[in-house]
Amino acid sequence: MAQATQMNVPEINTPITVEHDKKKRQFTIRLNGNVMLATRNRSHDRAVLLYEYVGKKTVDLQHTEVPDAYRGRGIAKHLAKAAMDFVVEEDLKAHLTCWYIQKYVKENPQPQYLEHIHPM
Repeated sequence: MAQATQMNVPEINTPITVEHDKKKRQFTIRLNGNVMLATRNRSHDRAVLLYEYVGKKTVDLQHTEVPDAYRGRGIAKHLAKAAMDFVVEEDLKAHLTCWYIQKYVKENPQPQYLEHIHPM
């Protein structure tokens, strides 16, 4: 079951929606209003953050990807926030394999995030 959260991206002044598909273990943002592909394959029409469960209550935030044409517009930070909020809401521990998530948490050292990071 997919969940969606709407946010504004000030750099492009357009509302975007972060969708969370727990079954596919991914967060996505549709770009240009195009329909999201139903696979985990790369697409130029979406930004994606992939994760996997590596234990009953532990997730590995593995990879964040934003198409080249959309980089530098603040899109990845919305994926990272949605993923970290999910970790906190579900009371999970998180491995931060993805360098961008590591950077996001370092730049946004909120206590609720820090207490849910699994030491590497």
